[in-house]
Amino acid sequence: MREVPLKLVGMSIELRPEKLRRVFDHKILHCKSTEEMTPLKGIIGQERATRALSFGVDIQEHGFNIYVAGVPGTGRTTAVKDLLDDAAKKKPVPSDWCYVNNFRNPYEPKATELPPGKSRIFQSDMEALIIGALRALPKVFKSEQYAAKKEAITKTIEEERKKLLVQLNKRAEEGGFALQITPVAVLLIPVVKGQPLTDQEFMSLDPGTRKEIQEKREKLWEDLRSAIVQLKNLEEKISEEIEKLNRDVALYAIEHLVASVIEKYKQFHEVLTYITEVRDDILDNINQFIDLEPPVRSHHNTDSSMRKYQVNIVVDNSQLQGAPVVKEFNPTYQNLFGRIEKETQSGVLVTDFTLIRSGSLHKANGGYLVIPVEELLRNDLSWDSLKTCLMNRRLSIEDPGERLGLVTTRSLRPATIPLNLKVILIGNPILHQMLYTLDKDFKDLFKVKADFDTAMDRTKENVQKYSAFICTLCGKEKMKHLDASAVAKIIEHGSRLAEDQQKLSTRFADVADIIREANFYAKQEETKYVTSSHIKKAIEEKTYRSNLIQKKIQEMMQRSIILVDTDGEAVGQVNGLSVISLGDFDFGMPSRVTASIGMGREGIIDIEREAKLGGRIHTKGVMILGGYLNEKYARDKPLSLSARLVFEQSYEEIEGDSASSTELYAILSVLSGLPVKAGIAVTGSVNQKGQVQAIGGANEKIEGFFEVCKAKGLSGKQGVIIPESNVQNLMLKEEIVGAVKARKFHIYPVKTIDKGIEILTGVKAGARRSDGTFQKCTVNYMVDKRLKEMADKLREFPELVVRKA
Repeated sequence: MREVPLKLVGMSIELRPEKLRRVFDHKILHCKSTEEMTPLKGIIGQERATRALSFGVDIQEHGFNIYVAGVPGTGRTTAVKDLLDDAAKKKPVPSDWCYVNNFRNPYEPKATELPPGKSRIFQSDMEALIIGALRALPKVFKSEQYAAKKEAITKTIEEERKKLLVQLNKRAEEGGFALQITPVAVLLIPVVKGQPLTDQEFMSLDPGTRKEIQEKREKLWEDLRSAIVQLKNLEEKISEEIEKLNRDVALYAIEHLVASVIEKYKQFHEVLTYITEVRDDILDNINQFIDLEPPVRSHHNTDSSMRKYQVNIVVDNSQLQGAPVVKEFNPTYQNLFGRIEKETQSGVLVTDFTLIRSGSLHKANGGYLVIPVEELLRNDLSWDSLKTCLMNRRLSIEDPGERLGLVTTRSLRPATIPLNLKVILIGNPILHQMLYTLDKDFKDLFKVKADFDTAMDRTKENVQKYSAFICTLCGKEKMKHLDASAVAKIIEHGSRLAEDQQKLSTRFADVADIIREANFYAKQEETKYVTSSHIKKAIEEKTYRSNLIQKKIQEMMQRSIILVDTDGEAVGQVNGLSVISLGDFDFGMPSRVTASIGMGREGIIDIEREAKLGGRIHTKGVMILGGYLNEKYARDKPLSLSARLVFEQSYEEIEGDSASSTELYAILSVLSGLPVKAGIAVTGSVNQKGQVQAIGGANEKIEGFFEVCKAKGLSGKQGVIIPESNVQNLMLKEEIVGAVKARKFHIYPVKTIDKGIEILTGVKAGARRSDGTFQKCTVNYMVDKRLKEMADKLREFPELVVRKA
């Protein structure tokens, strides 16, 4: 006798319309528009992050730099900026830094520290000193007094020189020679019959005469040697006396210039040393100053030979009020650490200390430097060099090629500068985890983590702050204010973005974009305020601009190109729900999931996995189904089953376990022989105990199936089964809420597989009785019976038994 399934008595419990969307009553705001509200101060919903930021900014110990973790749009950058701006005002302005020439080794320029604003004055003072020297020295060396002193020195020594020459000439004549003084040597020329001999005439003499003359010359040379040396000494004495005179005159001419600068910087030891070196170098190179025309103004007009006296300012904090806050959004090596520029001279690249340029670290020294970590890590040299600087607390400038060992030519090695700043990295939580795990230095250098959440509690206080944020945005960007109904829609949209009725999204960038777009429509309509209709239109238009792919897929389903039934019944066939992400837009898409069974010992075979289209989490979900079947039906018999599962017309990788309950329903349907309602789609993961677990994207999945049902025609029998734990995540479109209210669409929350299979088949699931069997004519009874029959039948085919070695 054929057993008749035990039909379910009464309707399954479905969600009431008010459970599908948490509506906000704008009357709670007690105002007509955001124009009446007080603008927001600070950020909202990020108490944990701001507390961590405040701690990281205040603590001064080494290594307590900050990593700000969070997704873009949560206000992390704005929060960091506001907090750092406030903290910077309370700190002193850091020192200026400049590079000056190292006269002992020009390849190693010296770094000089000065109080903030003092570097410009020092640069100007040194310009004035050099310009003064260029004006004073030519004038003094062209004076009559200088000429008279020089002439006196020269005259006295020349008289001695002449007397010595007369004596030398007399001695030479007495020996039969003439004395000839050339620039390179002193010569003794033989004289015969009162006439000096030429070289040719000397060589024409007979050898005996030549030998005699040569011997006399050598003897005379020995007698005259000391006198000739004395003559040379007199010549050198003239040069020395003139040089001494020049230095004394030059020193007298510039001493008052140097003294005034020394007096001004007497408390700065390094500056005093440098000024003394400049003075000595001027005295060593007087001729350069005498030959040049004095400039009218500014060191830029001076000759290139004067560049060595310039002051190259690399950090000028004269305009700061408090500590610097620098944001470097393109953290290349040179942007961070500075560079040494080169220029072409006669076709050759040359450089000097005046071509040293500072980087963001120089500018932020003594304050705060904010860097996006994604961009920093794209520059390997930047990341490694930053760690080195933070560990050594020293900042150096060098050519990137030299750092990599690719440059062999000699270059500048500027002196390092002490580094004292707080670095704030902004990035996502995943990068923080990777850096903490893989980079051994990261945990020692970035000890503070400020984690920005994507949602906050939807409390009365936070709702007021949310509204204040809208007021601030409208005022800051000169937009129309929102009326109370529009604020209500924004708050509801905030819960929608958070995917939680009890939360509000802190992705303020997305919320702000909706307000900006709504303001555009309000301007077009020339209304006083932005209304709820403008907010609704902004949300719909944003979706419309991005949902082309969704509409094309729905069209293919409507035309049966993609096979998805929304009416009727079928055995072993269930509509599963998944979410497709296009980057800027996510939407739900139903897919037909089918199961087939036969005798065997293979268990459940996932065709997606076999085809290498199934991800690891999806594979785990399918394997859990075997655990559920064993737990429930294999207590008194072996599980003799060969089942195959597949997502029909799926050609891309499937990931996630949200379809595991759908796959299980398909298996139970084909095992029991009971048809499943095609108009009800399913989502939810399952554990081995048969409990249906929460999934993500509940709103998109429900709305995706609703759109397909609407395109094919709403029959009033269609709906979606979701995990009961996902009810709190529902913030569905108002259209779906209206359809549920009109009984044209249904949403069923379930806790267990038994409850879900009852809704899909209309047959009781059936509980296990005390004797271990299931109530007759129920789903579980039919499944158990079929599995038992298959186990018994399998004994007739021993070759199908899997033998283990």
